[in-house]
Amino acid sequence: QWQFVESGGGSVQRGGSLRLSCAASGFTLQYAHIAWFRQAPGKEREGVSSISRDGTTYYVDSVKGRFTISRDDAKNTVSLQMNSLKPEHKAAYHCAAAYGDDWYLMKVTEYDVWGQGTQVTVSS
Repeated sequence: QWQFVESGGGSVQRGGSLRLSCAASGFTLQYAHIAWFRQAPGKEREGVSSISRDGTTYYVDSVKGRFTISRDDAKNTVSLQMNSLKPEHKAAYHCAAAYGDDWYLMKVTEYDVWGQGTQVTVSS
């Protein structure tokens, strides 16, 4: 079964940092484009950052300069370093894999494999 297992979430204060990790299980990440999505209570799931199979990265404007996505295909993992966190960053964060050409749009429908998510809470 293809799936992701996310880890690294937790509770931090405003300005704090967290590093989320996503481990692929049952498949190799080498040929996949990977994205991190977040879903806050009562809101739709939205893309935060993505990385192509060749390492090209995209970020939504609200996290540029704060978040950094990276991948280690040898370890079959993807990470999201989150710095200078704000309360509005509170959400469940999910990683996902896509194989199509529109991966950079970070639309939920473009992504085929998902993890269960890890919760991030930021207090003021």
